[in-house]
Amino acid sequence: MKKFRQLFLTNQFFYSLLGVATLFTISFFIKGLFVVAWIVFWLWLAVLIFDFIVLFAGKGRVEITRVYPEKLSNGDENPMKLTVNSFYPFATTVDILEEFPVQLQIRDKEFKTRLAANQITELSYFMRPTQRGIYQFGRCIALVARFGFIKRRFITNQAQEIPCYPSYIQLRKYQLLATSNRLNELGIKRIRRIGSAMEFDHVREYVQGDDYRHMNWKASGKVKKLMVNQYEEEKSQPIYSFIDLGRAMRMPFNGLTLLDYAINAALVLSNATILKQDRAGLLTFSKDIHAFIAAEKRNNQMHKVSEALYQVSTNFEESEFGKLYTYANAHINKRSLIFLYTNFETLDSLRRQINYLSMLNRSHIIVVVVFKNVEIEDLAKSKPKKSIDIYNQIIAEKFIYEKQLIVQELIRNGFQTIYTAPENLTINSINKYLEIKARGLI
Repeated sequence: MKKFRQLFLTNQFFYSLLGVATLFTISFFIKGLFVVAWIVFWLWLAVLIFDFIVLFAGKGRVEITRVYPEKLSNGDENPMKLTVNSFYPFATTVDILEEFPVQLQIRDKEFKTRLAANQITELSYFMRPTQRGIYQFGRCIALVARFGFIKRRFITNQAQEIPCYPSYIQLRKYQLLATSNRLNELGIKRIRRIGSAMEFDHVREYVQGDDYRHMNWKASGKVKKLMVNQYEEEKSQPIYSFIDLGRAMRMPFNGLTLLDYAINAALVLSNATILKQDRAGLLTFSKDIHAFIAAEKRNNQMHKVSEALYQVSTNFEESEFGKLYTYANAHINKRSLIFLYTNFETLDSLRRQINYLSMLNRSHIIVVVVFKNVEIEDLAKSKPKKSIDIYNQIIAEKFIYEKQLIVQELIRNGFQTIYTAPENLTINSINKYLEIKARGLI
């Protein structure tokens, strides 16, 4: 009885049965076809019974093993793999149905492969999650066919939970290129160091292109060669990421919210900060302060930042920048570089908060992120076809102009700004960090 529950009739079975029935119907009008119809029927029944025996008799089976990562990377293409192992002594066709998590809303993806006798094969695909949290995979079902009239079902995996974290794939990519000095491939600029906000390292021989102001004439006179002082950037400087969790950060772009882009950028920036021997910190806020991690460069700092970012989510509350200033002023004592990931859509919303930011900017360097609304920009550049399209374009241009006013207002009040499309936020954040370090502003 258990084996009959594994039995599934295919479309080929019903089409062939319809063909046999049609042949019997025609034989009522053509007498010579009646014997042929019975021969076809018995042949069809014999093939059907043989198909059932080879699939269900013996110890033949198909096993599927999920080779999935321990955690998923939000907003990235995650490599997934299924290993299919056939224990049948003959070739089979296997349809694989994966019960994907409800967050993905995937209903039309299935896998089909042809396996030889006792063959093992791998099926690879990519999955792009757009929400952080737990992804619940259901059962993994294999439908095995020999001649195609019937299929046998194997349930080879039970439910599996995989957490989805901020973009650690992006983090590893930046870290790998940083260690091999290939960050320019991602658009990260090489910034020339300006000024003298550097610490003395050692004395070395002069080479063409060195700054003559760093010449060490005393050492040059001793060795009778031109010698220069070698400086290095100041280290152990605190770099904070302030992430707004208010309703303005719920705006979606390309499947991700602005908060997700900010989280991914903050994670990569924190890792770059630690690689540069600086200290990385984090603060999340909306109506209240949600999480605070003091700036450090310990070995477990990135784990603490990643775990904190994994749990945050937006809400519909208005962010309180007054509480942000009070908390930061009480808990951050050393002059720091602060990246503020928020979203000002109107000039009025900025002016309501700019006094708090200005007070914070007196003690620290504030870099305010202003997001480009790329969908509105595309609308403004599109070719109108109807009168309503012209009105929509005018409104879109008004929003774009107001964004430019917001950037100008921030610059006029002494803030560093990043005006960027959401997908370019990570690269632009690192470039701004390197620029400020090179200029010796902190």
